Amino acid sequence: MKVATHHLRCTECATVIGKDEVSSNFRCPVCNGLYEVVYPWTNAAAGPDSRLPNPSALRWLWQERRSSTMAVDQSGVWRFRDLLPIVDDLEKVITLREGNTPLYDLPRCAKAAGIDWLLAKHQGMNPTGSFKDTGMTAALSVAAQSGFEWVACASTGNTSAAMAAYAARAGLRSIVFIPEGKIAWGKLSQSMDYGALTIQLKTDFDGCVKILGELVKQFPIYLLNSVNPYRLEGQKTPAFELVEQMEWQVPEHVIVPGGNLANSSALAKGFAEMRELGLIPRTAKISIIQAEGANPLYRSLQENGGERLTPVVANTRATAIRIGNPASWRKAVNALQTTGGWCEQVTEQEIALAKAEIGAEGVGCEPASAVTLAGLKKLVAQGKISTEERVVLILTGHTLKDSAYTIDYHRNELFSDAENADLSVKDKTRHAALRKPPMVLEADASLVLRTLESHMHQPQPV
Repeated sequence: MKVATHHLRCTECATVIGKDEVSSNFRCPVCNGLYEVVYPWTNAAAGPDSRLPNPSALRWLWQERRSSTMAVDQSGVWRFRDLLPIVDDLEKVITLREGNTPLYDLPRCAKAAGIDWLLAKHQGMNPTGSFKDTGMTAALSVAAQSGFEWVACASTGNTSAAMAAYAARAGLRSIVFIPEGKIAWGKLSQSMDYGALTIQLKTDFDGCVKILGELVKQFPIYLLNSVNPYRLEGQKTPAFELVEQMEWQVPEHVIVPGGNLANSSALAKGFAEMRELGLIPRTAKISIIQAEGANPLYRSLQENGGERLTPVVANTRATAIRIGNPASWRKAVNALQTTGGWCEQVTEQEIALAKAEIGAEGVGCEPASAVTLAGLKKLVAQGKISTEERVVLILTGHTLKDSAYTIDYHRNELFSDAENADLSVKDKTRHAALRKPPMVLEADASLVLRTLESHMHQPQPV
């Protein structure tokens, strides 16, 4: 199936422009809003004579492509290319076989949260270890087709790793701006390994974004932060994968970490498009969880119902969501309102406990991903999610993205004595049961045997 074209529409003033008319910073010149990609089947964009694809044919085609050896078919993004016709030449698509990530059952985490049924869509199983790959393959392919030589992003880590990898694959040159000393080294090492020009600025993530925004106005550099609407076209595809993996059943809730806040709107767009096309009867509720130390969206919703956002000085060990002035906050508010979801905040201790609980299931994730489980517990306790409802957590990053966090947690070195003193007895017991620090023993067989016997009589954490 070949869809003719697409347009860009401002998400605030609804101004529609052609794909070649967009400015270098992807901002609407009328109101400074962000754009979204619209197609013939996009709700208000669809006219009475629109020739929409057949949902049954799409399901069959997408499944059939899984057995193909073509790179675009093996990609979990481009396998759904019928719903993202943003490149003219499929041979120029830049892919690392991203997507097609697993959907894991989490029975013990479900019990900890107080519900019957819990799954995790693990986007950390992408080629560079995060959900950013699904967006980067889409936007980088557009950049390559448009003839750019340089691409750039500001990043807390995952975006830089994804952009550098896909740029290297395309033969393009990449620039990464990162806040000095405020990202995990595992992520920074990736962008260096993939050949990016890495620049650490003595500011936070939002300061890096500001500098980059000035540069793209003066030089032919293609901006690859999430303000780029083509990023979100790739990031909507996990919604397609998710319902396909659930045999086209729609979960009641999807829970997403909240950093720069584009991912929630991308998933909401994916669900909305599937509903418009008749692939699913309804959309899932999408809820966003932020760290208490980086919670501008949560504060906005509490203080003024999401009408205005006041930036905060972000401070959380979950580095992937350490963002105080998220660019896509209006899109996120719209996603919450249109799907009926909620926004919640969680503490550093709650994040650490949730991360350990996910790890104890043999799955593992980076700290930012674990806010989903921590937030789920709160939503269940508040009665916003009932016991029998089906919930899917979006785990955005691999556990090896921030191995230092994990090591410090298990050695009981992650938090200060003052922070640990605030824990309840119940939480202290739970943490103690989950921590598995390495033991150092003399090379004595009898000593090792006695130590092992003592541990074999201890109960398994549940």
